[in-house]
Amino acid sequence: MYLGKKIVVVMPAYNAAKTVTQTVDEVHQQGIVDQIILVDDRSHDETVRVASQLVGVTVHVHEKNTGYGGNQKTCYRLAIEAGADIVIMVHPDYQYTPKLIPAMASMIANDLHPCVLGSRILGGYSLHGGMPWWKFIANRFLTLAENLMIGAKLSEYHTGYRAFSKELLLKLDLSANSDDFVFDNQMLAQIIWHGFTIGEVSCPTKYFTEASSINFKRSCQYGFGCLGTGLKFRLAKMGLIQSRLFPK
Repeated sequence: MYLGKKIVVVMPAYNAAKTVTQTVDEVHQQGIVDQIILVDDRSHDETVRVASQLVGVTVHVHEKNTGYGGNQKTCYRLAIEAGADIVIMVHPDYQYTPKLIPAMASMIANDLHPCVLGSRILGGYSLHGGMPWWKFIANRFLTLAENLMIGAKLSEYHTGYRAFSKELLLKLDLSANSDDFVFDNQMLAQIIWHGFTIGEVSCPTKYFTEASSINFKRSCQYGFGCLGTGLKFRLAKMGLIQSRLFPK
């Protein structure tokens, strides 16, 4: 327990056999995590075998591949069922350092924000960490467009390093979200729609061979999905459409 809160780290995993041990070890080093839940989305490598041998890790294996968003839906459901007060999503590919877990958890435990993001943009670490220039430009354009449509001031909407309070997760209808990568974006829009605040901490990140990343074609699909989310948010706010994502 940390400040009276049960901290559960969830890891949506897909082909992370080479990096999951290092990630889990660093999570344990933070000394505040009560449980780690790894959900494998039908990996083609040894992720399940490796993760199952790690201390303090509960492994759940999907019967079929559900996609990145579908994997997260399972992660959050299992965390809530495990009695989590604070849920922190850490990718097992070690692209984001678990060393920020205490900072992110403390912001939620002390009632500063019910959602905290590890931002690759704050501090200017993204390009230094190896983010491809075309992804950086797309990140900045999409974030600007979404901030204008949604009315927020986030530094980025696209980080995969996130922490949530139990109360926030119980409020959101995650079943309304996509099972694909745009799930991340839709979730943040839902959080803002319901009036929750979002905090951000500067997060150094690493891009390397074993780190998961989507290709240019999938990135384009994701980008159009993000713009569509922002547009739906604005139209729903104006009362011009009805949407499960943004209920009245």
